[in-house]
Amino acid sequence: MSTLKEQLPWTSSPLLVNAPMAGFAGGKLASAVTLAGGLGMIGSGFDMDALRKEIGIAAEEVKRSSSSGPVTSSMSGRTLLPIGVGFLPFALKLDDVLPVIAEFRPAVVWLFAPESVDGYAEWAAAVRKVSPESRIWVQLGSVAAALHVAKMARPDVLCLQGADAGGHGFERGASVISLLPEAADALARDGFSHIPLVASGAIADGRGVAAALALGAQGVVMGTRFLASREVNVHPLYQAAVLEAQDGGQVTTRSKLFDQLRGPSIWPEVYDGRALRTQSHKDFECGVRLEEIQKLHNEAVAGEDRGFKTGLEGRAAIWAGTGVGLVKEVKGAREIVETVRQEAKDILSKVTKL
Repeated sequence: MSTLKEQLPWTSSPLLVNAPMAGFAGGKLASAVTLAGGLGMIGSGFDMDALRKEIGIAAEEVKRSSSSGPVTSSMSGRTLLPIGVGFLPFALKLDDVLPVIAEFRPAVVWLFAPESVDGYAEWAAAVRKVSPESRIWVQLGSVAAALHVAKMARPDVLCLQGADAGGHGFERGASVISLLPEAADALARDGFSHIPLVASGAIADGRGVAAALALGAQGVVMGTRFLASREVNVHPLYQAAVLEAQDGGQVTTRSKLFDQLRGPSIWPEVYDGRALRTQSHKDFECGVRLEEIQKLHNEAVAGEDRGFKTGLEGRAAIWAGTGVGLVKEVKGAREIVETVRQEAKDILSKVTKL
């Protein structure tokens, strides 16, 4: 069975990964996570020149900070950049993406949300052709999709995303507490137990990491926790709204509305997203017409605050998972990784003594 340590030799266990949040996870966040022994991810949007800039920031920071450190020594003889880059196949053209991958050769290429699940095979094959050593990670939210992708795309890692996760995911899903073990069992029955699994969804501290490892994950992806990092690209009011949120299952909700605030949604039908229950969604729940909600939203985002407010009063979407109530303060990404990793180790050590 392949291990993530073999794929990512500079990392420490348990493996922690920042989610490739497009627009939020840039070069500063990715490099800080990698230099802390995790896997730093950059999320791509639509602009490949902007992506090149962020990857360049990460590459320079890794080179500067680890010239004689564990990242450089573990990557000796390899030509890969020790970070990952996430792509949204439904929104991008392969011909635009492949030159970026060939230029920077990231250790991980993370794929999420093609127009149909069959699209993963085309993307995986094309990525492997231009950067054979890069590992293909695929994010999914169901057992059936995990099996299908394992058979046709031969991913190096599957990220099982639970319904509690912030941002976009399968509209119909389960939490990682059932999704992960059921998927692991199904994959093993069909001969795919060699594919490592990582878990995502409402994991924000060492307790969540320890639980995910007990469920069969080899690593954990955190998004909402890193929204409260110093390196994330986020509006101050967005971050303030995340920090004040409590009782995550009540203050967040899954809805397609968040992708309709600017106009018609561009996302494939099987996806929706989890965000804070801001004023736009409260209006939606009260029966306000979508056209009126969109008008108020577009007026708000034109302002200096870009539609973000605390007190759940903003108009713009504030993506966050149900773990948001566990996020209490802003810290550096390195400190987040190191603290959560040690918390998980301490918990697992105590459990083994029971």
